[in-house]
Amino acid sequence: AGPGSYTVGTMSERFDCHYCRDPLQGKKYVQKEGRHCCVKCFEKFCANTCTECKKPIGADSKELHFKNRYWHDNCFRCFKCYTSLVNEPFMLRENNKVWCSNCTATEDAPRCKGCFKPIIAGDQNVEYKKMVWHKDCFTCSQCKQVIGSGSFFPKGDEFYCVSCHEHKFAKTCAKCKNPITSGGLTYQEKPWHSECFICSNCKKPLGGKRFTAVEDDFYCVECYKECVAKKCAGCKNPITAGFGRGTSVVNYEDESWHDYCFKCTKCARGLANKRFVCHNGKIYCAECPKRL
Repeated sequence: AGPGSYTVGTMSERFDCHYCRDPLQGKKYVQKEGRHCCVKCFEKFCANTCTECKKPIGADSKELHFKNRYWHDNCFRCFKCYTSLVNEPFMLRENNKVWCSNCTATEDAPRCKGCFKPIIAGDQNVEYKKMVWHKDCFTCSQCKQVIGSGSFFPKGDEFYCVSCHEHKFAKTCAKCKNPITSGGLTYQEKPWHSECFICSNCKKPLGGKRFTAVEDDFYCVECYKECVAKKCAGCKNPITAGFGRGTSVVNYEDESWHDYCFKCTKCARGLANKRFVCHNGKIYCAECPKRL
């Protein structure tokens, strides 16, 4: 802001006031825009009005001006902190209010969503989806511990640290009972870690592979054949019903057969769902034992 553009002095020559025509010789006068006038007429007709206090800026007052606005020097203060801005950097804001640079920076700074105070230059902060926090104000909604720049999980308007999110929201593995934070799979509507859903024998992961369940255990195709499946008393191969082929099984006493392997020892007639005779540990149709 600059000083006003008029001259104040004591008249030594003979001049009359431009407005009231009173003689000015030997009196204090003001010269503005080529006109001489007494102090009283100056304040009445010529003085600028202070932008802050709305009163005339008299000839005896120090005047500052900026962009066609005028202030008493003692009115030229920061609107926020009242610091004098004479010879100090300032900004003219809404409603013709002047602000110091510090208050301007604070007022224009983004507000912390946690404490609602401004985040000024140099403050450590966290930003997420156009929201901002002081680093120490960004806390877990559950345990209230500072998340800061660490990992977090948003849930609506709340934010959780990794530990609290796991215990509050994550699914629990059906085997190890620990939270499933990523990936995993579902079997019979139960969640599993991929590394927990494995063959009970060879321990290889079963995700995306063919397997069969035996009570609470799971087996890959190979291990089921070798370790679990019954061996056919006829062909001696595993009976692997349940791997996509509708294999029927015939059970008799302590032995089992594929339905197509359960046939007469003599005539090879298929005996599944038919009458048969067991003689000396071998299976015969009802007719062949008569011919032995």
